[in-house]
Amino acid sequence: MDNPTEETHLKSKNSITYDSPHPIYAMAFSSATDHRRMAVGSFIEEYNNRVDILSFNTDTLSFTPHPPLSFNHPYPPTKLMFNPSSLHKPDLLASSGDYLRLWEVNGNATEPVSVLNNSKSSEFCAPLTSFDWNEIEPKRIGTCSIDTTCTIWDIEKGCVETQLIAHDKEVYDIAWGEARVFASVSADGSVRIFDLRDKEHSTIIYESPQPDTPLLRLAWNKQDLRYMATILMESNKVVILDIRSPTMPVAELERHKASVNAIAWAPQSCRHICSVGDDAQALIWDLPSVAGPNGIDPMSMYSAGSEINQLQWSAAQPDWIAIAFSNRMQLLKV
Repeated sequence: MDNPTEETHLKSKNSITYDSPHPIYAMAFSSATDHRRMAVGSFIEEYNNRVDILSFNTDTLSFTPHPPLSFNHPYPPTKLMFNPSSLHKPDLLASSGDYLRLWEVNGNATEPVSVLNNSKSSEFCAPLTSFDWNEIEPKRIGTCSIDTTCTIWDIEKGCVETQLIAHDKEVYDIAWGEARVFASVSADGSVRIFDLRDKEHSTIIYESPQPDTPLLRLAWNKQDLRYMATILMESNKVVILDIRSPTMPVAELERHKASVNAIAWAPQSCRHICSVGDDAQALIWDLPSVAGPNGIDPMSMYSAGSEINQLQWSAAQPDWIAIAFSNRMQLLKV
């Protein structure tokens, strides 16, 4: 695509909008195919926060809140995820914040299941920045923390499987590739891959070009595990990595006009990725096998009302992307 003005726009006519009484950050789509459910977390800078449970109807383009299923949450949740197995009944929801918490979303209430705390000191807990739920072995969740560690939990037993000092500084994100392989990014500016079968070693596959520029987010391409994407703090770039050729990115996506805040690979395609940022843009990219001399232009775009903080791409309904900005969540048809 030579001319950026030829960008196609995401179908704003097929968008669904939810206005929350609170600023929104964390969001999650349910994996269950028999209902279209979402969890949305408030971002209030105090102890008392909320997670609202909603259902959405793509025929009427509407959200239905379910107040009996919504619940209070200590501190703003840094991430929300439903059990990735669509077979799990009832819906199991995980949240991170001060601890990793599990919640069971039943037909008429949401019940707390467990609070998983690996802090050696009862007086202090290092906040969890993110987590990822293992799709291949859903009993396993990996969390990351500002205390430089990654912790792998067996949620069926409610215990730690292993804990690793993963980086030299705060760990900001974690992503599973295979059943026992995960990667993480950190304030130390590195992407590292770990294998639970060899816990003594990790592989650094990328480091920030400027020393100690933090890497904030990591997304592993579940359709082609050779590829992952990361974003740097206060950067308009999305860095695409091929783990077979470490250190040098295979592509850098640089069409955002301000900092990128979140990235998500398409759940059904190995070539498509979405990014959102402070320029209020959601961009979808179709990655070519070879980038042109002037870089890559997005294949489609959407302009939101303000800076977009968060992004989720539904695995159960892959035609829909959720974005969060200010007090608003929007589902966009792709």
